[in-house]
Amino acid sequence: MLAHCSARRAVNVLHRPCGQVQPRSLQRRTFVGIETFTNGFLDLATALPLPPSLPPYSTTIIVCTVVSRLVWTVPFSIWAKQRQRRAEEEVMPIINSLKPGVSKLVLAEMQKVGVRGTKEQIQVAHGKRVEQLLTTRRKQLFSEYRCSPGLTIAIPIITQVPLFMGFSIVLNRLSQAPTPFDSESFLTLSTLAHADPTATLPIALGLITLANVESSRWFMTDTQRERQEKVQKWKEDRVARGETVIEPQKIIKSVLRLISVGRIVVATMVPGGVILYWVTSATFGLVQTWIMDYWELRRKRKLALAPTHSKKTPAAKQR
Repeated sequence: MLAHCSARRAVNVLHRPCGQVQPRSLQRRTFVGIETFTNGFLDLATALPLPPSLPPYSTTIIVCTVVSRLVWTVPFSIWAKQRQRRAEEEVMPIINSLKPGVSKLVLAEMQKVGVRGTKEQIQVAHGKRVEQLLTTRRKQLFSEYRCSPGLTIAIPIITQVPLFMGFSIVLNRLSQAPTPFDSESFLTLSTLAHADPTATLPIALGLITLANVESSRWFMTDTQRERQEKVQKWKEDRVARGETVIEPQKIIKSVLRLISVGRIVVATMVPGGVILYWVTSATFGLVQTWIMDYWELRRKRKLALAPTHSKKTPAAKQR
C-alpha cells in the first residue's frame, strides 16, 4: 500500500507543462481532469478484492474494459438492433406491398403524358420514377417508425469513441515514469509501462480486428447467400460488357482490413497497459458481434419461415 501511494504521488507531479503553449488555466484543468481518473484507477486497483495470484493493474484494466462496454456500449448496440428490426419487419413489408400499385400508377402516368422511346428507355425511365416514389415513402416511414438507417449505424460507433479515447489517454498517462506499472508484467508484456517486446499482443489485436471484419459472412441465411451470388453474377456480367461497377461494400472491407494491419503497427509502439486495453476491448467487441449476429440470423430465419406458415394455415382450416 505504501509503495502504491508513493507511486501515485509520483504520477501526480509528472510532466508539468513548459512554456506558454496553452493558457495556464486550460493546462491546469486538463491536468487535474486526467489526474482524477489516474488516481481513481490506482485506488480501484488497490480496493478490488482480487486473489494474490492475479496481477492487480492488468486485472483492473480487463475488468474496467468489460464493465464499461457492458454498461455503455452494449445498450446502444441493442438499441440499434431494435431499430434495424423495426425497419426490416415493419417498414420494408409496407414498401414491398406498395411496389405493384406504384408501378401501375407510374405506368399509367407515362401513358397519359405520352412518353416515347425504345422499350429499354421506357423501362429505365419507369424504374427510376418508381424508385424515386418508393424512396420518398421509405424515408417517411423510417421517420414515422423511428428507424432511420443513418442514425442506427452512426450512434453505436459515435458512443464508443469517447470511451475508447478517454481510457487510452488515462492508461498512457499512467504508463509514464515513475509509475507502478513498471512493477507488473502480464503475458508477453515485461511491464505495463513498455511496449510488447515480442509483438504478440499487437498481432493478436490485428487478427481479432480482422476476424470482426470477416465475421459478417459467417452468419448469413441461405436467402442472403443466394442474393449475394446473384448480385455478384450481375456485377460480373456488367464488367464483362465493359461497364464500370463501383462496389462500396468491398471498398469498405478493404479499408477495414488495412486498418487491422495498421493497428498492429501502432500497437507495437504504445505502452503495455494501453495494448492490453485494446486487445480486451477488441475481444469483447468480437464476442458481442458474434452474439448479435447469431440472434439476427435466428430472427431472419423465423421471418423467412413466417410466409410459409401463413400459407399453410388456410389450407389446414379448409380441411
